Amino acid sequence: MQSGYSYTRIEKPGENFHPDFKPHLTPQEMLELGIFGGCYFSEKLAEFPKSWFKKAKFSTDGKKHKELNYYNVNASQPLSVWKAKGWIHKDDPHGWFQWYCRYYLGRRHEDDERQIKRWKAITRHASQIIHNCRPGDQHCRPRQRQAILHWAYDPRKL
Repeated sequence: MQSGYSYTRIEKPGENFHPDFKPHLTPQEMLELGIFGGCYFSEKLAEFPKSWFKKAKFSTDGKKHKELNYYNVNASQPLSVWKAKGWIHKDDPHGWFQWYCRYYLGRRHEDDERQIKRWKAITRHASQIIHNCRPGDQHCRPRQRQAILHWAYDPRKL
């Protein structure tokens, strides 16, 4: 995924998050539910715990498949869009989820504040689901539900 990059983990995995950062799901839970069309990690990487990948939904042909997403819809923009908008930090060239995986494992980084701010901004989509859907109606706004799932929010609880 990224050659020549290393980092130090200064926190225990899953602990001591910034007080404003309270993700509902772990990276492992996200991978098991189905995110990014099964194409986020095309291989099991030594950087991340093997346990994360035991039940993860992966594309076998390297292409995104909406059927591998929890809500069976496409709800993500191509990486090229993220790059064009300046949302990608050079240390996490695959975007927010890569940053989150590393943060979860204990890396703390100069980009944390910006990424946490972006994560908090996604609550607007959760609010739209809450205001426009009956509680528990998982068929209402599936693209928004899938999108917030990509950001470690649990749409099944809305």
